[in-house]
Amino acid sequence: MKINITINGEARVDDVEPRTLLVHYIRETRRLTGTHIGCDTSQCGACTVLVDGLAVKSCSLFAVQADGSIIQTIEGVASDDSLHPVQEAFWLEHGLQCGYCTPGMVITLMQVLERNPSPSEAEVRRGIAGNLCRCTGYQNIIAAAMRAAGSSKGGNQ
Repeated sequence: MKINITINGEARVDDVEPRTLLVHYIRETRRLTGTHIGCDTSQCGACTVLVDGLAVKSCSLFAVQADGSIIQTIEGVASDDSLHPVQEAFWLEHGLQCGYCTPGMVITLMQVLERNPSPSEAEVRRGIAGNLCRCTGYQNIIAAAMRAAGSSKGGNQ
């Protein structure tokens, strides 16, 4: 099937198998490997991308379902050689260790902060509940989210 997708600002028309998952389209057809495959069951959130502005686990959507959509992957987050505030906060707060979950966490936190620019720590924790990190214990991820929100480290519990 032919699909029309705008990905990171670039309009694309591609032929895909109807059963191709969006994550495989992104990684294999578009060669954007920042979107990670963690579980293939939509449990970990490593494959999270924005589809029409909504954080979506791309392993739970077929590429044909995204036909006509605007997609933003981690590669499209930074602009003009400057990091997005969430990316910069991850760097400053050491919000990653192995980095495997980081692209999905950043995308998810972008949506969390867009919906609520001044969240409490508890609201951030709820916002990232669908993203798993096996390395960090989440403390520095939460600190990064609070920094990106302009809130004091630690926030409200």
